[in-house]
Amino acid sequence: MTEKLLSSGSVLGFEPVLLKGLIEGVNSGLSMCGVEAKCVGISRIPLRDAGDVTGLIGVHGAASGFIAVNMAERVALKSVGGLLQDTFDRLTPQVLDGVGEITNIISGGIKKGLAGSSWGFSHVTVPSVIVGRQYEITYIRGLEYLCALFEYDLPDSILLRDRILTTSVSLIRV
Repeated sequence: MTEKLLSSGSVLGFEPVLLKGLIEGVNSGLSMCGVEAKCVGISRIPLRDAGDVTGLIGVHGAASGFIAVNMAERVALKSVGGLLQDTFDRLTPQVLDGVGEITNIISGGIKKGLAGSSWGFSHVTVPSVIVGRQYEITYIRGLEYLCALFEYDLPDSILLRDRILTTSVSLIRV
């Protein structure tokens, strides 16, 4: 599906450079954690993130805005475990720090993918991590917003919400 999305992005109304940078940035970041997830959807409409943990990082350069990486608790435990070569069974300060680092890694991959484009950015802030549900991030008008939904292959997870990671970029050219 990823190749089809990337090749038809402009036809579907998605900014092709942003779409490619986003998907490839997430895939390369997750590979550093020893995990894989399949892109199963994209959206230009901000949706309420359904996961339990969100990494948020500001970006600045030719374009400025935010990157948000939202994940289910089980996805966070698996990803951070892969990154640190350890096993975690609950959210701990170490896991939350790891989510911040994964957000930083994914943002770095997106930065690389957008380099040289009008959506490029050169600086990132320190990541923040939000824990919990029932919050909403609002976006001002004029931002280019794009979100990709990924599904982890976690055979022991029955519920779909336990296997989801979303990554969104919200940028404005400066």
